[in-house]
Amino acid sequence: MALPAQVATGTFLYLIMGAALLGLVFASRLTGRFSKDNADIANVVIVICTFSTWLFWLCAWMHQWHPLIKPIYGE
Repeated sequence: MALPAQVATGTFLYLIMGAALLGLVFASRLTGRFSKDNADIANVVIVICTFSTWLFWLCAWMHQWHPLIKPIYGE
């Protein structure tokens, strides 16, 4: 069973978004805006938030792709 193209594209976009945010934290750490502890916390928060929003998007997409309840239309 192949992975649908929309799921692959969405997953790739979430990976790009997470990597960009981690890059911003890394740059902030290098410039001195974040301390080491704050940068570590930001890294954990970004990873958890990116995964959570990706999982929510995937569940919403799957529910629209294969709905569990099919509507019954009146005649």
